[in-house]
Amino acid sequence: MTLTSENSLLPIALDAELLEQQFRQEDALLRGHFRLSSGLHSDTYVQCARFLRRPDLAAPAAAALAGQIQAAGLQPDVVVGPAMGGVVIGYELARQLGVPGIFTERDADGQMTLRRGFTVTPGEKIIIAEDVVTTGKSTLEVARVLRELGAEVLAVASLIDRTGGKGGLDFPHFALLSVTAATFAPEACPLCAAGEPVVKPGSRPEKAF
Repeated sequence: MTLTSENSLLPIALDAELLEQQFRQEDALLRGHFRLSSGLHSDTYVQCARFLRRPDLAAPAAAALAGQIQAAGLQPDVVVGPAMGGVVIGYELARQLGVPGIFTERDADGQMTLRRGFTVTPGEKIIIAEDVVTTGKSTLEVARVLRELGAEVLAVASLIDRTGGKGGLDFPHFALLSVTAATFAPEACPLCAAGEPVVKPGSRPEKAF
């Protein structure tokens, strides 16, 4: 696993080494044998909720992301953070940018949607906020919902980028850290072959495998 800073505007207090240390101190960066929401297995898991429970850590991180967005000349009207992982960082990023922050969530059928009276209007410019982007699937789900309502998705901003450049996103991705970790199909997982128990630490319900 490697972590690298992707933000030339990142304050000295949030350089890659210190940010990794903060994640580890908060048990937000885990090593072991994990089943990801995508169904893939991995030796690394990032649990950003444990990092974001600390407002003194979340606020500087969101400020660094806001700096990236502003440096790129983007001016969003709304920040949308998909539940659950994007709610806290989405709210704080919206506060830093001075715009409203709302969130999408899954309905009874498991489909991502806007609820609780939240809406976007045609032509509104959106930043999607995520804690971690792994495969890009959830981010693209949110983008589809917003685009169907006529909004324009400017970019996604996340604390962690785990896509390795393979997220398939058709808009920019701003991130504080890039995490490269091994992932395996369940049937070809060496950790399974070694008999290591697999855990599913995320918030999305288990699928049948």
